[in-house]
Amino acid sequence: MQKKKVFQLLVDNTTGVLSRVAGLFSRRGYNIESISAGVTADPRITRITVVTSGDDDILEQIEKQVAKLVDVRDIHELKPEESVYRELAMIKVKADVSQRDNVITLANIFRGNVIDVSEESLLIEATGNSGKIDALLRLLSGYEILELARTGVAGLGRGTKNIIMINPDGQTYRYADGEPED
Repeated sequence: MQKKKVFQLLVDNTTGVLSRVAGLFSRRGYNIESISAGVTADPRITRITVVTSGDDDILEQIEKQVAKLVDVRDIHELKPEESVYRELAMIKVKADVSQRDNVITLANIFRGNVIDVSEESLLIEATGNSGKIDALLRLLSGYEILELARTGVAGLGRGTKNIIMINPDGQTYRYADGEPED
């Protein structure tokens, strides 16, 4: 049975690290549904969020294989009940003057922002979980979507559980309940 999992990776911020992670997925035939990466509060570390799918055995293998990569400092699942996920979508919708108010109303329902207006189109920015973005796109399907850009999922765990820190010597340690631990 196919399942989805969201993995958070902390990796060394080095040239080619994203390529090496994606290459592992490609070589092994694993599916990436979404991937996003960016530097953390510590400029030495990049956080990569990967949404992937497979059966239990495949998902377990993904976690083990990614953990073996040299640049990977930590990998763990971001469980939905313990995490917050967000995605950014920019949606360019063909809308003339007679359609503009309806499209703006739909964007507002989803707390989207109209960030550009031209004579023939509106550019909407929307953030939220993937389900919210998908729902907005379904409602906009009655209009012509000219362009769409989605960032992929970014996520963080709730609270201070599972926070990984790197000390000045480069050693990884867990930060739990507000106190560093070995």
